[in-house]
Amino acid sequence: IMRPDDANVVGNVHGGTILKMIEEAGAIISTRHCNSEGGEPCVAALARVERTDFLSPMCIGEVANVSAEITYTSRHSVEVQVNVMSENILTGAKKVTNKATLWYVPLSLKNVNKVLEVPPIQYARKEQEDEGKKRYEEQKLDRLETKQRNGDVIFPVINPEPHTVGYSQSSLIHLVGPSDCTLLGFVHGGVTMKLMDEVAGIVAACKTNIVTASVDAINFHEKIKKGSVITISGRMTFTSNKSMEIEVFVDADPFVDEPRERYRAVSAFFTYVSLSKEGKPLPVPQLLAETEDEKRRFEEGKGRYLQTKAKRQAQMQQA
Repeated sequence: IMRPDDANVVGNVHGGTILKMIEEAGAIISTRHCNSEGGEPCVAALARVERTDFLSPMCIGEVANVSAEITYTSRHSVEVQVNVMSENILTGAKKVTNKATLWYVPLSLKNVNKVLEVPPIQYARKEQEDEGKKRYEEQKLDRLETKQRNGDVIFPVINPEPHTVGYSQSSLIHLVGPSDCTLLGFVHGGVTMKLMDEVAGIVAACKTNIVTASVDAINFHEKIKKGSVITISGRMTFTSNKSMEIEVFVDADPFVDEPRERYRAVSAFFTYVSLSKEGKPLPVPQLLAETEDEKRRFEEGKGRYLQTKAKRQAQMQQA
């Protein structure tokens, strides 16, 4: 059941809270499957979350029903489809709020750097396996491309002008404790996503009801150990008339005994919308891109926005 500490000031459940529930469901079913045939014990670790759309807001007092299903397995990874439905227990009304696809890899409990083999699943049709393999290859390629362009660092800007990228920037520093971690001593993917959503929400804030509309693929490039200090940074990259795209990434500073330097652990793009009291989208202030890098990121964000818009229009026509 959703409680006040799960929601914003107007009663809408935080996107990060829902992402955390989605990840927990995926981790449970993946870990259960990977240990179903005995062998070396393991825990499923989140590697990637495909684009997630927030189809309908969830409110305080509603019950969240999260269901998960394994839809594809490769030799070393598991694809999980997760659906989230909200239920008003006073009226019985139900609605779908989220659909997400997640990828997990099984890590040995004895050696956290060892990825184990995944038991295969039975497909109802050969086409299901072929389609799953295609999705696997696409996400594998995208993860590689994303990791290669993850060298950006956010630096503070002194006295930035309103509506500029520098004005939008925000960061959060978090010490990873035992309650944040799995049995292997690494951060839960859901904990990381919740923190990322908090930072993205601060970047997007414009004195109205701000809600998460969608999340582009979240890529988990490296594991984060217990005791690490993580810096979650966000900046606005693109604005349409009624939406804002925020780039968020997580950098980790290893524990004091570790010789390793800071590294990029997670990256993603969040999209937010501003809502009126009636729940209707409001116009948002337009982002002022000043430098060449900011203009490049703006155009890249515009490309993602137009691509998503075209996909939605195609889906509506098919429906």
